[in-house]
Amino acid sequence: MRKYIPVLSIAGSDPSGGAGIQADIKTISALGCYAMTAITSLTAQNTTGVRSIMPSTGSIVADQIDMIMEDIPPMAIKTGMLCNYEVSAAVADKIEQYRPDNVVVDPVMVSTSGSRLLEDDAIDLIIKRIFPLSTIVTPNRNEAEALTGETDTDLQARILMEMGCRNVLLKGGDSDRKDYKIDYLYLDNNPKGIELRADAVNTVNTHGTGCTLSSAIASYLALGYDLESAVRAAKFYISKALEAGAFVTTGRGHGPVNHFFSPRRLKNFNPNRHPNNTRS
Repeated sequence: MRKYIPVLSIAGSDPSGGAGIQADIKTISALGCYAMTAITSLTAQNTTGVRSIMPSTGSIVADQIDMIMEDIPPMAIKTGMLCNYEVSAAVADKIEQYRPDNVVVDPVMVSTSGSRLLEDDAIDLIIKRIFPLSTIVTPNRNEAEALTGETDTDLQARILMEMGCRNVLLKGGDSDRKDYKIDYLYLDNNPKGIELRADAVNTVNTHGTGCTLSSAIASYLALGYDLESAVRAAKFYISKALEAGAFVTTGRGHGPVNHFFSPRRLKNFNPNRHPNNTRS
């Protein structure tokens, strides 16, 4: 019996479709994986900003994860907006319980438009309980500075690893550089950062880029890529999605990227023969 490649996103909903759960579903699907979700919050937002947020309860988040894990165990999990302490604790409980192989943690703290998305009391819990369970943590420049109090990328990575993160991707897409953007990948077996460059894309359509990148990493991990290869492939994907959506107007603010610039068919594999092989 062949199976699809399931990937679970644990994140908040974006009704405008550019970020959060909606961006994750599009990304996971575009890369040929089977997208599943546990919704941590409902938001009222669009391309210009966030108006309001209604967190899910910890119990419903836990139930969503249980129902997925009991029936369609994911080959990778991505966490995004966890909103508050109660939700973050529920997610931590379930990751501790099920111990999935691939966990990509995007510590979503502020939206593209500048709205605060994570309550202060949740930050410490995420650091203490979720970071140590992660395969990789993917903060952007501002999030890394808020988490560590440092601006130097080497110091940020070192502090995050001391917090329990095995691997860290420091995203530089929000820098002011006009020529190219640089991300830095720090792996537990290589303390020196790996510089990942991509040409800068002249566009205001950057809504949901962090969500898209982290769910792409999770998808490639589920597809059997090693971590460095998964990050490189995900960075290529987001760069091309930015390019493809650069001149399309969607909304009056920061529009979405083009997740479906080159969609792949839904892949499958034989778990009995190749537990980590996704050849279809």
